[in-house]
Amino acid sequence: MRSPRRPESSSSPAKAGIGILLVTTQGPARFTELERQVKGISRRMLTLTLRNLERDGLLTRTVYPTVPPKVEYTATPMARELYDSLLLLSGWAERHLDDIGRARVEYDDGKARAEAEAEADAVRVRAPAA
Repeated sequence: MRSPRRPESSSSPAKAGIGILLVTTQGPARFTELERQVKGISRRMLTLTLRNLERDGLLTRTVYPTVPPKVEYTATPMARELYDSLLLLSGWAERHLDDIGRARVEYDDGKARAEAEAEADAVRVRAPAA
């Protein structure tokens, strides 16, 4: 099995889920390990994403009766089946990260220009003719 790259920023539950699955397919992981390895995820989003992945049958949560309790998350066989596809998707995203960033800037700049032009047109329409 190839080793995944360290998951990057996870500003959405889908990105967070991919990062979590990439980590847990390598072996059991505790909450704090996931928090360290899946960059840019809040504790709340991590908690919610872990619950959803467990509910979807992609993670198994094991609680060990220790003080304090030890909890580990492990990818299920169904999640391990996804591993190669997730690596491909992550690789694609990494290769196109700069392209996506440029496209976002272009889009945002174009949208801002269009909004400014629309506002200027509205002001001209409201202004009395000289």
